[in-house]
Amino acid sequence: MGHRRRAREIALQVLFQIDMTGIDPHEALDLFWSHFDAPENAREFAAMLILGTTEHLEAIDTAIRDCSDHWSLERMARVDKNILRMAVFELLYLEEIPPKATLNEAIDLGKTFGSENSGSFVNGILDAFYSRMQTGHED
Repeated sequence: MGHRRRAREIALQVLFQIDMTGIDPHEALDLFWSHFDAPENAREFAAMLILGTTEHLEAIDTAIRDCSDHWSLERMARVDKNILRMAVFELLYLEEIPPKATLNEAIDLGKTFGSENSGSFVNGILDAFYSRMQTGHED
């Protein structure tokens, strides 16, 4: 498994914890690292994903809401919601990562950690978001 894949899995777990408990992102990271380990490059990328996503959470959630017809954030499964948050952060703020890689990784995370419909759910919302980005309609 590549370091970015491992980092995304870690980030998803920590973002889920933050979403469930309201814990501070730095505290959540410290808690995770007190129980688990990862290579330094995975740790750094995971921290960037977690801290960046939480820092821009309001804008990210607005972007997701704008692309999720018939689904409020409150109705979404927490796993799906946090996969979407992390992917939207990557698409908006990490220009060095190819969008196709971000989309594929998010869909794979949905298939691995979510329900049987998570992969297609994540794909649909991210496809709508990315299409809006390309036409200049992102928020």
